[in-house]
Amino acid sequence: MAKGKTTVFYCQSCGHESAKWLGQCPACREWNTFVEETIEKKSAGRTAKERAAAGPVCLSSIEIKEQDRISTRMEELDRVLGGGIVPGSLVLVGGDPGIGKSTLLLQVCRHLSADGKEVLYISGEESLKQIKLRAERIGHFSDRLLLLCETNLEIIGDTIRSRKPDAVIIDSIQTMYNEELSSAPGSVSQVRESTSVLMQIAKGLGVSVFIVGHVTKEGTVAGPRVLEHMVDTVLYFEGDRHASYRILRGVKNRFGSTNEIGVFEMRENGLSEVENPSEFMLSGRPEQASGSIVACSMEGTRPILLEIQALACHSTLAVPRRTAAGMDYNRVNLLLAVLEKRLNLKLGNSDVYVNIAGGIRISEPAIDLGVVLAVVSSYKNRPIDEKTLVFGEVGLSGEVRSVSQASQRVQEAKKLGFTTVILPEVCREQIGQVEGIRLCGVRTAGDAVRLIDN
Repeated sequence: MAKGKTTVFYCQSCGHESAKWLGQCPACREWNTFVEETIEKKSAGRTAKERAAAGPVCLSSIEIKEQDRISTRMEELDRVLGGGIVPGSLVLVGGDPGIGKSTLLLQVCRHLSADGKEVLYISGEESLKQIKLRAERIGHFSDRLLLLCETNLEIIGDTIRSRKPDAVIIDSIQTMYNEELSSAPGSVSQVRESTSVLMQIAKGLGVSVFIVGHVTKEGTVAGPRVLEHMVDTVLYFEGDRHASYRILRGVKNRFGSTNEIGVFEMRENGLSEVENPSEFMLSGRPEQASGSIVACSMEGTRPILLEIQALACHSTLAVPRRTAAGMDYNRVNLLLAVLEKRLNLKLGNSDVYVNIAGGIRISEPAIDLGVVLAVVSSYKNRPIDEKTLVFGEVGLSGEVRSVSQASQRVQEAKKLGFTTVILPEVCREQIGQVEGIRLCGVRTAGDAVRLIDN
């Protein structure tokens, strides 16, 4: 082997590095994921002038202004980003193929260029004509938007340094390559090195960089796990690409909350913001159907009403089937066990299916009470009043525990025309009386079941 070069093995799933090939990765426990890559050792030292310029700075001397953030003119995206784009930030956008990542970022380019910002869109997957065809579908673009089809990282870096745009879009990071590395584009070392170079450019020039990342079959960003640690913000685009809705969720954000979500609808002219996700999620709800109820979940500061559906039917299998779509499978089994033990509901010979309509996935325990009442309604084949909304966490002893931001949930229910809210008794005492809506406080799941029976 040539001098200055060494061979290492990388896990394609998580990026774990090993000096020899391993059948199973000790980090992510995946099998047959190690690939061999040749790494050329090079000096990463800086010149004396660069080291002198990188001196320490007093914290009190750094000024931060609120108007430093750049608005994308898309309220849903600004909310997820924490109020807008931070200059010099590095944002990673991941999602399934065809979900709308490139369309969303092209719309961001359109709004930024219309506001007088210079934007550089670098594509390694599409030609200039293909981008033009997609842009014509979205609308009119300003001349401040520049397009570049290139995958060589050195050329890309020189272009950014010479033009010094306000924002840069990299579509996608898996197509970029550094000539100093012998590995193929998309490999662990190439993705890591490309992200490192873009991070240095973003921090050094104050340029906001958006990176599009492919995802694996497990739904995580392809490439080394360290990629998500290097960037400032990680956004995931979720939803069924065959459906019209999309959900943008932040899983990491150094400049804002990770609890916020943005809801979009895919249309012919691109992605349109959904200002009222609750109304959107409840559209097409069946009337007088058993096993259906509306629950309220909080995503950051936004209450979202969603329909929980349950179907309990006689099983012919030795082990009844349990299925959960949109929420944790183990959480559903836990709630079914509470129903059998605390409410004497005989579900041992019934198949139970639980679904959150609309394709959204919720992990908040405030929807526990909704799942319980939906299963009971389906089991007894007794519809629940359509104007009833529920929320509350259910414990193992059957108690209904309080949840946060109960007042905002009740106000959202009132705004959408609900007349009855079943909620934890502790929350009802804190809220008091609300004009135009009846609050029914419950202490146990059994109390809630008796309410819907009446």
